[in-house]
Amino acid sequence: MTNDDAISQIRENGFAIIPNLIAAEDLKAMRNVFADLLEAERFGRNPFEGYLTERIYTLVSKARRFADLAEHPRVLAIIDAFLEPNYLLSTAQAINIHPGEAAQSLHTDDAFYPGARPRDAFSISTIWALDDFTEDNGATEVIPGSHRWSDDTLNRLLYRTDFTTRPKEERVRRSADLDDRTDLADQLQRVMMPAGSVIVFLGTLVHRGGANYSDRPRLAITNQYCASWARQQENFSLAVPPDKARTMSERMQQLLGYSIHPPFMGHVAGLHPKRLLEQQPGVSSASSPDPTD
Repeated sequence: MTNDDAISQIRENGFAIIPNLIAAEDLKAMRNVFADLLEAERFGRNPFEGYLTERIYTLVSKARRFADLAEHPRVLAIIDAFLEPNYLLSTAQAINIHPGEAAQSLHTDDAFYPGARPRDAFSISTIWALDDFTEDNGATEVIPGSHRWSDDTLNRLLYRTDFTTRPKEERVRRSADLDDRTDLADQLQRVMMPAGSVIVFLGTLVHRGGANYSDRPRLAITNQYCASWARQQENFSLAVPPDKARTMSERMQQLLGYSIHPPFMGHVAGLHPKRLLEQQPGVSSASSPDPTD
């Protein structure tokens, strides 16, 4: 599939699947990293996160391979067709759906950005398969064409989403036998793709994580990107401090927020935030040039 094909499919259906973008040796290396990261079993705190789903946030700071994936040139070239220049990385996380997890509530990824729908997407999401996405292991489910739905239709869906954080003792591990039922089940399309593939979709597309009826977890990475003026889901300025960002590529630094959207959105005391990365570690920002320079 060419980039033009993917862009065309996203405009028509709201998503496109690009197979086999991660080489086998890179997949193996990523799984080796996760062997340590997933030991803590960070299960979700609410039904939306999933009580049988592990999530690892700020993934780009965990290993260089994950940062490289977030700036994959082919994927960014597709995103360029939908978001204006200077767009940002909004979240970078791993999602590991364990056996017995129920399907998520249907949702869109940019529902928290106001604006009457149908409208252009303010964000683009990607989900990279580190395991095969199959019929029964929690593959993502999408509703083709739902990116063109109106507010009335979407509001009837989104009010059901439960983000309430519950104490550990009150978290009930959901069974796939209690899979969320929806009157839109006949419109859902399961995204089945081999490990190493990626689905790229509009933030306005209705989708959900599927139920895992299998006997093994299903591991994926989701990198989401938002318009330059929009607030990021993850506060990367705090999660990836300058000393860490300094080791990353210039493109990755820009995606994290060490960038300016003209004329001056994103400045730090009147200066380009990249100046923070040019300082020596431990040097106070008070030594920065005068903003009028």
